[in-house]
Amino acid sequence: MGGYKNRILRVDLTTRKFEEQTLDNSLIHDYIGGRGFGIKLLYDDLKPGIDPMGPDNELIFLAGPLSNTTAQSFSRWKVFFKSPLTGGYFKSSGGAHWGSELKAAGLDAIVIRGISENPVYLWASEGHYELRDASYLTGLDCDDTTELIREELRDPLIRVACIGPAGENKVRYAGIFSDRHTAGRGGGGAVMGAKNLKAIAVRGRLPMEYSDAAGFAEASKAWMEAIRTDRGYPHFSEHGTQGTAGLTNSLGMYPTKNFREGILKGYEALDGAEFKKVRVRKTACHNCMIHCPSIVHISSGRWAGNWSEGPEYETIWGFSGPIGVADLGLTVAADRLCDRLGIDTMSCAVSIGFAYELYEKGIITKSDTGGLELTYGNGDAALKLVEMIAARQGFGDFLAEGVRIMSKKLGRGTEKFAMHVKGLEFPAYDPRGAKAHGLSLMTLPIGADHNSGYSFQEIFGVRYKGQKIDRFAVDGKGELTKWNQDFTATQETGILCNFAGGYMRGSHQMLGKLLATATGVKDFEDEAYLWKVGERIFNLEQMFNVREGFSRKDDVFPDRITKETLPAGPTAGKVFEADILLADYYKQRNWDSNGIPTPEKLQELGLGFTISK
Repeated sequence: MGGYKNRILRVDLTTRKFEEQTLDNSLIHDYIGGRGFGIKLLYDDLKPGIDPMGPDNELIFLAGPLSNTTAQSFSRWKVFFKSPLTGGYFKSSGGAHWGSELKAAGLDAIVIRGISENPVYLWASEGHYELRDASYLTGLDCDDTTELIREELRDPLIRVACIGPAGENKVRYAGIFSDRHTAGRGGGGAVMGAKNLKAIAVRGRLPMEYSDAAGFAEASKAWMEAIRTDRGYPHFSEHGTQGTAGLTNSLGMYPTKNFREGILKGYEALDGAEFKKVRVRKTACHNCMIHCPSIVHISSGRWAGNWSEGPEYETIWGFSGPIGVADLGLTVAADRLCDRLGIDTMSCAVSIGFAYELYEKGIITKSDTGGLELTYGNGDAALKLVEMIAARQGFGDFLAEGVRIMSKKLGRGTEKFAMHVKGLEFPAYDPRGAKAHGLSLMTLPIGADHNSGYSFQEIFGVRYKGQKIDRFAVDGKGELTKWNQDFTATQETGILCNFAGGYMRGSHQMLGKLLATATGVKDFEDEAYLWKVGERIFNLEQMFNVREGFSRKDDVFPDRITKETLPAGPTAGKVFEADILLADYYKQRNWDSNGIPTPEKLQELGLGFTISK
């Protein structure tokens, strides 16, 4: 069978034992790979109620069956775990080259459990596996960790996925970083830190094999042409996500001052054209023609000397909207700092933005913040807080818990403006301005993640079933949200980058051709079958959370979104009609009124094993 390496490496850090497993044929057929493998392995391996920071939690690192092939934009890798931020199922996605190198090293997945007595890193290369001492790496940032591991192993082409000080200090939204890209959300870095695992280094030269090499080459060529001729390709290739700030501001849904406003004053300073002025060069993930990332460098002014790969739109927003300042240099400095220290910029920024409002309201004072004045426009204070969060120093220790735990500790009605779903902080889109986009944020098992059901139809005007979509409309948004979520779940079996697949809404047929010719599984070429697998994956993710006690009570927005309106702009006067939208969504999914998949739906999807006896 092509596409797969047919090998999962299981590592027990407590016993320091390695075990190789082959892929089960039913796992391949029913879940395809990537996100499908991740949820099935995690569901089977974990018992409900385990401590996310304990030895029984797992970190499952996965590349997809199309990773390291000639097909464009399938270099994403994912890590699956029970989240210390949400207490439920989580998947986090990284880019660059690590996933492709994992396949070249002869592995489809690495499953890690237990806790090492001392700091270690894992070295894996073509059947050779080793836990090496990482004591000398303790406290080092992600850049230095990567460099020193490559020096120790004497190979500059080794790919390293590692944590920084934030992960070691178990910041609940610490990420896992590789080559300036991150699997950032949900606290996977904190789980690594709890396991005393500093990094995973991989290297390999094993070629990919295809069931139908000629057919795969033809399918890859068609896939490349589809990307090249897509209407979104030229702009996205030129600007990446950096061009999004102007769009969301024009829609009146650029969250500002903790989602109290929808337009940032002076946002033009953060436009993609402005970032192009400080661009050094374009860069790319492994085998991706889109080349959406950029290396930028600030050469003059107060931020001179700062550089980063990016920043992406979410980080641009995170260090502008929540703190009420439009400063391009600040966003570059913050991006680089978070990358080095190993912090998810999104959860970090929302936690800081929450603190700024707490300060404005007098709920916290300078005596709480260590003397920092958290006044809107003060970007220096935000950067200082990033350092304090990573070190869990002073007020940073409080911020490192995320807004849900912060609001629970504070009380005083702060839960009404603590911007999270299921503990995961909001992304850079106000749900009041795009109802299907917001409904996805509300209902995703992992919480408020924009990439797992992105409503391109509402944000970018992509047609749905040949029709333009009114972003403010309520009718039909349950169906659209389910479509987007299941579509993404299927694409992430590959694992396709959301940025590549999102624009090409007819790409399931081409994806099926790639999967079928690579693996030899004929069912993968059936578009209806792919849709069923996507729905199966999503429902199993939901059942993981149901087993942990999640239900309708967790599909909620803070009152700010459902009861307050924005003061100005195109989205002014709107609220999010949660009850109506949720009822429609549950109906479309064939879930009951408590947000639990019905036995009939579970049996239909081959998930009868999840039904409580």
